[in-house]
Amino acid sequence: MSDSRNDHFALTIEPDHHFVSVRAGESLLEAALRAGLSLPRSCRNGTCRAYLCKLVVGEVRYRVEWPGLTAEEKADGWILPCVALPQSDVTIDQPARSDAPVAPKPASSRGF
Repeated sequence: MSDSRNDHFALTIEPDHHFVSVRAGESLLEAALRAGLSLPRSCRNGTCRAYLCKLVVGEVRYRVEWPGLTAEEKADGWILPCVALPQSDVTIDQPARSDAPVAPKPASSRGF
C-alpha cells in the first residue's frame, strides 16, 4: 500500500495558469503568497471569506473542522484557500487574483 502523503503538490491558479508548488503543511494561500502572488485575504482562518474560490480539479482538506462555508457551497466545489491543504495537485479558479506585489497590511504593523 502506498503512502498518500506527499512532500508537495502543484497548485494552478486560473484564469492565468499560474503554477505554484505547495509544501507539506502549507495552505494554498500561503504557497501563493510565498510565490509572490497577491491574493485576496483578511483573517486567514476561514471565517472572513475574503478568498472564496472554486476548486476545479483536485482534493483539499481543511486546517479547521468547519471553515466558513455552507454545506451547499462545499458541495458546489467552493473552497477557502487560506485554510485548504492540498491532498493532490489542485486547480482553483479565482478571477479576482492580482499579480501585484504583496504589500504589508497596516493592521499587521508591529511598530517598527
